[in-house]
Amino acid sequence: MKELKVLAVVVFFTLVTYWGVEPFAHSQMHKHVEFEGFKYDGKTDIEEVKAKIEKAKEEKQDTKDLEAKLKAKEKFWADVKKIESLKGDPKAGEALYGQCLGCHGDNVRESMGASGVIPPKLDHAGKLYSKEYLIALIKDPAMASNVDHKYKDTSTHPMGAIKSMITKDQDIANVVAYLKAKKSGEVTPKEAFEEACGRCHAMRYAKWTQVGEVPKTKPNIKTHTDLAKLKFEEKVATQKEAIAKYMGKLPPDLSIIVRARSEEFLKTFVEDPQSQLPGTAMPRVGLNQEGYEKVYKYLEEVGDPSKPKREATGPWVLGFFVIFSFLAYLWYKSQWEGLK
Repeated sequence: MKELKVLAVVVFFTLVTYWGVEPFAHSQMHKHVEFEGFKYDGKTDIEEVKAKIEKAKEEKQDTKDLEAKLKAKEKFWADVKKIESLKGDPKAGEALYGQCLGCHGDNVRESMGASGVIPPKLDHAGKLYSKEYLIALIKDPAMASNVDHKYKDTSTHPMGAIKSMITKDQDIANVVAYLKAKKSGEVTPKEAFEEACGRCHAMRYAKWTQVGEVPKTKPNIKTHTDLAKLKFEEKVATQKEAIAKYMGKLPPDLSIIVRARSEEFLKTFVEDPQSQLPGTAMPRVGLNQEGYEKVYKYLEEVGDPSKPKREATGPWVLGFFVIFSFLAYLWYKSQWEGLK
């Protein structure tokens, strides 16, 4: 009986360490950020500026520019809320959406935006992104993405031209209604990643680059030179250089990001990168809950492919130890019967 008590103590402290101490340690490694449920109403953006104003006041610094930025953000998100209340017309929005096809058409990976970076595909925009974010993105891409700190004039954002192309509130509501009605088909986890993250982030384990999947090529049998491979690598290198110039640095490969960061960190970081890394060049992408879950599932498939098998095997292993412990106890009892 004494041995069972020792086993129970060991099991108890092991579980406390696994489910208590380790998560607590992770929580202390990163600051706590409140998750807003992928709701994009500008609340966190405004709070971030207010915090900067308070800090500037404590340090006796001029707050004039920050106060102007605060007013701009408050007005912007109030306008977004007003547009959200309008009833959009998908048919009217389809005609306006034609203006977007120059950058976001079918051959998107063959085109380059104003920054030299490949524009995102919008095939499943209505499915992956929230309505509030899409409205905000059309109204002012830099403000919506929460990277307005990078621009003196947000019209100079690579997508800034949209501000002068679709200017009326009703037109914005119509375009978003079209995206929600016609660009909301079923999307696989892989497609969700490619559309939301894949133009900036590579996935080495999935053979994915910023310009698409690594093609299968063969070297010339006479020269032993693979020209197709070299051309593709040059294309990738050119795109990486453009992204690094636009972002300030090359975004990381996401092959094992699910192992490097906790899900709580990733969730709050995707929702608002500035909340976890103030000043980061990464824009908010505006994923909704379903969009995030699709992307996260693909990150798990690539970065932790053994997880399903591991989770399926776990109960069997635990069951084995329970049965083995019970049999060992019976054996122990039979061996020491009458010797005590």
